[in-house]
Amino acid sequence: MSTGQPLASAKSQIFESLLWFLPDWVQNTVLVLIILAVLATWGIKLRNKIAYRRALRQAQAAPVPATVDQGSGADYLGPYAPQQAQPQPSGADFLGAYAPQRRPEDSSA
Repeated sequence: MSTGQPLASAKSQIFESLLWFLPDWVQNTVLVLIILAVLATWGIKLRNKIAYRRALRQAQAAPVPATVDQGSGADYLGPYAPQQAQPQPSGADFLGAYAPQRRPEDSSA
């Protein structure tokens, strides 16, 4: 059943098909660079994980809330900032011309 030839994975076949025409020293250089990239990625992930755990251990105070002088996020939005709510008129203000007219004797009471 076995032909004596080891079966290669799809990744190695793709790698070989891309680099088969290059000299051996270039193939080896590319292989070493790939290995270094993988090791560097692992190192960076490990360093970030250690830094994250150290930050969790150190009980840092919460950031100080903004003071009156600093303003808020909406102050930097310019024309895109939400408009301030206008006071809503009430009562006879909605009636307009149909509102009852004040009589002069009403103000003396």
